[in-house]
Amino acid sequence: MIFSRLDLDALQQQLAGTPLQDWAAGLPALLDAKLAVGHGDLERWFAAVEKLPELTAEIAELRTALRLDGICDETTRAALKSALQGLIPWRKGPFDLFGVHVDTEWRSDWKWERVAPHLDLAGKRILDVGCGNGYYMWRMLGAGARAVVGVDPNWLFLNQFLAVKNYLPDSPAWHLPLALEELPARLEGFDTVFSMGVLYHRRSPIDHLLELKDCLLKGGELVLETLVVEGDAQQVLVPEDRYAQMRNVWFLPSVPALELWLRRAGFIDVQCVDVSITSLEEQRATDWMRFQSLPDFLDPADHGRTIEGLPAPTRAVLVARKP
Repeated sequence: MIFSRLDLDALQQQLAGTPLQDWAAGLPALLDAKLAVGHGDLERWFAAVEKLPELTAEIAELRTALRLDGICDETTRAALKSALQGLIPWRKGPFDLFGVHVDTEWRSDWKWERVAPHLDLAGKRILDVGCGNGYYMWRMLGAGARAVVGVDPNWLFLNQFLAVKNYLPDSPAWHLPLALEELPARLEGFDTVFSMGVLYHRRSPIDHLLELKDCLLKGGELVLETLVVEGDAQQVLVPEDRYAQMRNVWFLPSVPALELWLRRAGFIDVQCVDVSITSLEEQRATDWMRFQSLPDFLDPADHGRTIEGLPAPTRAVLVARKP
């Protein structure tokens, strides 16, 4: 039932006649195998999706925000809010759905506003690696993308995506509960590949860049966002243990080092388009994400340092092209 909501038939039709056709044909069997393993909370999360009330999105604003609107009385809105709360914690967003404001941990719209002016996504077939709950996928469609495929193995994020897809069933966006490593080698089928907030979780960052390049058509563009530190092309921070309380952070390069990594991985036209310090307003706990967040991860006496004494989170966005 859960994968029927993904509408893999429509995905296969979308990818027919492309280099991705054979991969798409094998997805039902692959996803059935993933579902057989599943997750202990999957049934509860999917039950929340099933409780979403029937509503029609007469307005679907994806370009300047993520807002769906239409006729919705207070009783229905309360049922919608209750169902969406069954999918807490919400990390990427925000979402405005028929008068329910999902105030997510991240103001992901701020990041998108910094990145979007540097991109041309019109008519592009896009892969979003580590797509989370799909927030950026919807914004990519708002920017004119032809189709967006997201991969992220987190089952909660999949169900959060399905909650929005429930009201945009014909939109060409598909979230697959897969890791990048589960995609075929040398897929070479996407015009644009996004990797946002993934690289620093990889034990081998160069391998990650090569895997991303393998997903691109020749001439395709990579959009890479990751944590960085100040320094020259040889400066890379390797945390001894945790970074901002995250256990699985391996490499934080300087921007010049990251540019060098991209060139060594075979990319050309490498350009840094944004560097921003993450503010306490951009990442924080809310009623929709009640766990610890950035304010708890910084030195209370010096917000320029993490609680471990390392440089506070700064993120850069680079774009590069596959020759």
